[in-house]
Amino acid sequence: MKSVFFDVDTQLDFLYPSGALYVPGAESILANVTRLNRYAGANGIPVISDMDAHSENDPEFHDWPPHCVVGTFGQMKPQSTLLEKRVVKSSKAPLVEWPAGAQQLLLEKQSLDAFSNPQLPKFLEMLDPERFVLYGVVTEICVRCAASGLFRTGKRVELVTDAVRHLNGASAQAMMKEFKESGGALVTTNQVCGSS
Repeated sequence: MKSVFFDVDTQLDFLYPSGALYVPGAESILANVTRLNRYAGANGIPVISDMDAHSENDPEFHDWPPHCVVGTFGQMKPQSTLLEKRVVKSSKAPLVEWPAGAQQLLLEKQSLDAFSNPQLPKFLEMLDPERFVLYGVVTEICVRCAASGLFRTGKRVELVTDAVRHLNGASAQAMMKEFKESGGALVTTNQVCGSS
């Protein structure tokens, strides 16, 4: 089954206690995110890793503390989650086609929703997968936004439950219930990657 892995906001500012907008316990999913990305890379599966890329006075900072400012340490992804052949794509640059030879696309964004980039649906249509495998942070916020956009493609969407982390447990549970009711499948890293 042709797949695309969708890795949401796994950046240092979210994943570690020293981060500017730490998601409590998020460091616990890092091994699984790493495993998923590396499994995809080893099996020729494209990985789209969306990333916050904020300016110093970003409008989002009216609602959230400053985080993931471009060029800061906190905006980076952990090295273990990066594949060797990767390309950074600005939110302002057109998503014309999958970059030749790339295993991973680091897709910058300035809002909660990766689909705020109006080119993303067309780009995913060009990749034409049969399923999306979704994981990252925050379950009930940015992961939820990504799930909503992926469901609009009409393709199968799987949420890797041991590779997501939340801020609010009740909201995360509500998101997962909504996800299943929308036709999504809840899976684990072992189910996705097998024994590899």
